[in-house]
Amino acid sequence: MLIQSAEVLGRGVLDVRVEGDVISALGTLKPLPGENVLNAAGGLLLPGLHDHHIHLRASAAALDSVRCGPPEVRTADGLRTKLRSHRARTTLTWIRGTAYHESVAGDIDRHWLDAVIPDLPVRIQHRSGRLWILNSAAHEILLQNAKAQAPSLIATLQDASDGRLLDHDNIITTLLGRTALPIAAISQQLANFGVTGITDMNPGNDIDAHTQMALWQARDELLQQVHLGGREDLSELADNDRLTVGPFKLHLHDHDLPDFDDLTATMRRVHASGRPVAAHCVTELALVFTLAAFEEAGSIRGDRLEHASVTPDALLDQVAKLGLTIVTQPHFIAERGREYLHDIPAAEHALLYRCRAFIDAGIPLAGGSDAPFGSLDPWQAMRAAVLRKTQDGAVIGAEERLTPEQALALFTGSANAPATPRQINVGASADLCLLDSPWDIVRDDLKSQHVRLTLIGGRPVNESRR
Repeated sequence: MLIQSAEVLGRGVLDVRVEGDVISALGTLKPLPGENVLNAAGGLLLPGLHDHHIHLRASAAALDSVRCGPPEVRTADGLRTKLRSHRARTTLTWIRGTAYHESVAGDIDRHWLDAVIPDLPVRIQHRSGRLWILNSAAHEILLQNAKAQAPSLIATLQDASDGRLLDHDNIITTLLGRTALPIAAISQQLANFGVTGITDMNPGNDIDAHTQMALWQARDELLQQVHLGGREDLSELADNDRLTVGPFKLHLHDHDLPDFDDLTATMRRVHASGRPVAAHCVTELALVFTLAAFEEAGSIRGDRLEHASVTPDALLDQVAKLGLTIVTQPHFIAERGREYLHDIPAAEHALLYRCRAFIDAGIPLAGGSDAPFGSLDPWQAMRAAVLRKTQDGAVIGAEERLTPEQALALFTGSANAPATPRQINVGASADLCLLDSPWDIVRDDLKSQHVRLTLIGGRPVNESRR
């Protein structure tokens, strides 16, 4: 394929030839006999975008789920209406909800859900991903399945008589099994946004998850290159061109922090296998604990902090000295900003999902969607990083704003070097994203509607007819 008259950042307008899965030539090029030619008309050609933190299977499952929290739902009446409307339309045997937040209707439980949907099993996931809320029909199904399949889980379910299962996602999977997921649909959505690679950061990813990802890729359901973070047993596996092993994931919670010595021993062992560590840090306490563990265990290239949701100035130098990369989600400011302003002390507002402070401190910074807990669209994250506005127009942390160029760079790094933007060069992989306009237009709105063509390994996987 020959892409003519494409803008390449910093290099002007060029022709770009793709042969097989690589870029073979740049410059002023003439079409070869029989070559497919596309006139980019000055549109920007980018390296394909990489989502550096996503939960692929949960994102696919969310396509068949009903959104139960802000911004789609903000009141108890709104949630009742949405659930009942979904109940009337669905042909599924379960109703699965996502993204619930207490600001909608408080700490809802089994009895609250029974009053809304008494006749069909319902399970709703909190937007943190840690809590499932079941109605009585759903709770009874899980209890009966436990009696038949896993008696050791009966006590846990009986203790959750209010229908609230905290940090027991494994129970849902064990007792209900994994349903067929619309992986092709979620993969195509990503391609439509220009995403050619993902880093899946589910902490439960194991060898079976790796096998499943490879199968989806072999079936051509999963188009993107995959960097699979997760459990320690992934260290045993070899990489291939499309599926590589990512960081060991530490999922830390303030109420249940691991033994410090055990944690640092695990980190040293993981490092010795050649894998970096990625630590989930959404509170200042978790961040302080994690940094102390890295100080004790040591850090290696590729070690990461996921989210770094609240980062005081006093910790910036420590993060920088340890050489840690931060993978952030600035779109949470846009999606959850109203709740942040209400729930989080004003003194901490400027510390939320920081961007500019990390860059100024010399800390490598990259972006991830955290989908389905955040928007799948990386362009929304870029726009949020530039504007720092809530949906109501309030600004949170104006001093953390990025330039459009810095925001774009959050998603153009590679799996192993998330904060280093890839370049359009001869010999580079032909994972590309072509926009319908030059950068001086796109940078003003940063919208995914500009994506015209996505190539993965030189193969067109999305093409707009605009």
